[in-house]
Amino acid sequence: MDWLLPLVIAGVGVVELVTTQPARWPLGAAVEVAACALLVPRRRYPLVAGTLAGVLVTSLPWYSAAMDEVAAPILVVAAAAYALARWEPDLRGLAGLAVIMLGILGDYLFRDLRDNGIGDVIFVLALLSPPYVFGRVTRKLAVQAEQLRAQQELIRDQAVREERDRIARELHDVIAHSVSAMVVQTAAARDRLRSDPDGAERILDTVTDTGRRALDETGRLLHVLRDSDDELGLAPTPGLRDLDALVEGFRAAGLRVDVVVEGETHDLPAALDTSSYRVVQEALTNALRYAADGAVELQVRVTRDGVAIRSSNVSDGRASQGSGLGLAGLAERVALLGGRLTHGLTPSGRFELAAELPTRPVG
Repeated sequence: MDWLLPLVIAGVGVVELVTTQPARWPLGAAVEVAACALLVPRRRYPLVAGTLAGVLVTSLPWYSAAMDEVAAPILVVAAAAYALARWEPDLRGLAGLAVIMLGILGDYLFRDLRDNGIGDVIFVLALLSPPYVFGRVTRKLAVQAEQLRAQQELIRDQAVREERDRIARELHDVIAHSVSAMVVQTAAARDRLRSDPDGAERILDTVTDTGRRALDETGRLLHVLRDSDDELGLAPTPGLRDLDALVEGFRAAGLRVDVVVEGETHDLPAALDTSSYRVVQEALTNALRYAADGAVELQVRVTRDGVAIRSSNVSDGRASQGSGLGLAGLAERVALLGGRLTHGLTPSGRFELAAELPTRPVG
């Protein structure tokens, strides 16, 4: 692409000189082509490339065509002025622009035989100012866009980090609970070992099941990072057993929720249980904010393989205006559990969110 613009301008200039054939036009064509070649590295060396290209093309009246005979040099000068503004980080491009203006002034004073006045000065300013100003504005917008992208990436990384912290805290609480239960149950089995061997065996079976669940949760515990909020984890960990209360809370807020639950929501692995709850919570939160008719269809299906959650609501078109951090954090949570989260608008204008969380970690 760096070659494209200079190549087009050189082609226009050569065709113009071949057509008009001023004095020593082959030499003029060589000068214009050389000036265009200097514009090729304008992104890497804007001050040198832009200044030399402008000076070279403004020297054309000294070798070949007069100033009023050809128009292609104007394109070279405009491209040089834009390059000095767009690709030069500071205002040093103004120095190169001043050198080009001096070259044009020399043409008017020593090579142009016509009577010149203030109108010619205005013409030169009108020729060089717009591309330079446009170049500066374009550069400023590009810098702002890059800063915005960097800021959005930082915010997104922070959201992912906070979600990882929350997951780690919840899993830590689950594992601590499982280990504590195993200790208590083992002590009870030891006390009943002689007096009630069958009862002690049943208790040990329960300890085995609890230990296996704790191992499953340990396998899910990736990148343990904790924050300073609620460090002790005293709040109870929510799960699908609290689904009814969650739905009723959103209904009280004015959201009409049509919910269908399939399968048994009890005895799920704690991390799977909590993450499923969070998915439903985020889906209902988005519906409360953006559902055009204030209604949402929610389906929760629990099988031996995992939990599948799907929500659907009529979009009011404002969903894209949100920050997206809630869904970003939710996707990170689901991914850490080996699941998959998809969301977006359907052709019918409905916003759908679907999550699949496996019972056991994948891989």
